[in-house]
Amino acid sequence: MNRIKKLFALSFAVFAFSFVGFSGESFAASEVKPARTVEQEIYKKLLRLPNYNVFDHITYQVNGDTVVLSGKTITLGTKRAAAEVVKDVPGIKNVVNNIEELPVGSFDNRIRYSVLRSFVDRGPAQYFNSINPDVRIIVKNGRITLEGFVARESDANLMNLLANGIPGVFEVTNNLVVGRDSRRS
Repeated sequence: MNRIKKLFALSFAVFAFSFVGFSGESFAASEVKPARTVEQEIYKKLLRLPNYNVFDHITYQVNGDTVVLSGKTITLGTKRAAAEVVKDVPGIKNVVNNIEELPVGSFDNRIRYSVLRSFVDRGPAQYFNSINPDVRIIVKNGRITLEGFVARESDANLMNLLANGIPGVFEVTNNLVVGRDSRRS
């Protein structure tokens, strides 16, 4: 009889622990990780565009279920691809695509590559070490616009100086922001 009581107690203990383990598993599975915001999701999808590079700059604004895309791009298909990936973001129903496709010409291309080479060789090259750099170089008809984020004011000033020193440049607009891009994580 004593043996039956021990067997019953052991069976009950195994059953109780397996029930507690099951409850713990179901509780862990029901924990929900915080979802990315719509803005973060759009940002990540735009960065993954296959031809999006240092000479393209796309911005967006979310108004309810509508996204307005703006900016400038030189790579073929990037404007269309940006609208397509943004349409796939949950909660987005409408996309207004105001991205300007810049004409590709040898004059502007020479300036683009001269500016990039100057920044990498003589300036703060750390902003151009990744596939999606912190700084974007936009060139249209000999006019340069610098977009993005830098760590120090001196980096923004140096890039402005170097861009102004490129032969054939008519004007430089420096829109660089000192600080970290809050959308990057």
